[in-house]
Amino acid sequence: MAEVAFAKMFLTSLDSRPIKLSPDHIEDPKTFPPRPPYILPRMPTPMSKPSSRLPPGSERSIDITLKSLRNPPLDITLPATPLSTSILDVKAAVNAQTRIPVEKMKLLLNKRPVADTKVLKELLAKESDRTIDFSVMVIGGAAAIPPAEEKAAGEAMETTEEPVATAQADAAAVEAELESDAFWADLSGFLQQRLKAQDKAEELSSLFRSSWQASRSNS
Repeated sequence: MAEVAFAKMFLTSLDSRPIKLSPDHIEDPKTFPPRPPYILPRMPTPMSKPSSRLPPGSERSIDITLKSLRNPPLDITLPATPLSTSILDVKAAVNAQTRIPVEKMKLLLNKRPVADTKVLKELLAKESDRTIDFSVMVIGGAAAIPPAEEKAAGEAMETTEEPVATAQADAAAVEAELESDAFWADLSGFLQQRLKAQDKAEELSSLFRSSWQASRSNS
């Protein structure tokens, strides 16, 4: 009976309280139970701090060596070149010294063609490297180099025998270049870089070489 009396008294006390909270009811935050602070988990690797830009002239630079043992032979050094320099800018610097057209020039690093959009920083094998060596492949050989303006004006005043001899010498240089295995190896490497397929690149290189040899035998 005591339990029944207690239940009745408890229900009576609940009836005296409002069933719903009033629209302007505000709970006192001080009455909330305390909660421990939430701590974010530690990151596996610390966040990298944004590096401040170096002032002009203090950017790291390297020396560039460009060589070609074929026609035309080249041995060019570009000292103190910033790492932000693109391959297209390097080609422009070579063009300024040799008059080799930029579109006829291919730069190879470790026997692989390098895209014009690449920058020197992306091509370094190690951060501590101070030099980088490129091989230069000129499509068309020395015949692709336009004559200088002064040289062209002087040749116009010479006899017609000298231009013919020069053309014959250039043709002989082109023939010698096409007969070398290194030229076809470079061509195969270039095709492999563009096609991303070694078998197809070797097939096309072999097809080009056999077609050239067939045209030679027929002429």
